[in-house]
Amino acid sequence: MTIESISQLGLSFFGLTSDVVSQVRLNLFSQIHQIVFHGQGGYSWYDVYNMPTWLRNYTFSEIRTYYEEQKEAVENKGKGGGKKTVVGTDGKIKSPEFLQSLKNAKKPVKYS
Repeated sequence: MTIESISQLGLSFFGLTSDVVSQVRLNLFSQIHQIVFHGQGGYSWYDVYNMPTWLRNYTFSEIRTYYEEQKEAVENKGKGGGKKTVVGTDGKIKSPEFLQSLKNAKKPVKYS
């Protein structure tokens, strides 16, 4: 005798199945690690593990957003966002502006 499910999903019990439980645990422990590690000492493993799921997800998303913004700021700074260099885009060294002004200035008179 087989028991048929009255659920439209075909499952008689809504919960974790054996084929996805390992991935769910991995995601949970990865999220806990990320919060504890990137929280810079603000959270203990025990506190994060016992947090309500909605609060842990919110904390995780806020930390992720913060570090993504930091990464973008560093990348933009590295691309020359307002930074002056003496090496041009073609790889040749160019004289800084203050050296150009010295070359254009009158040479001092030497007294002997």
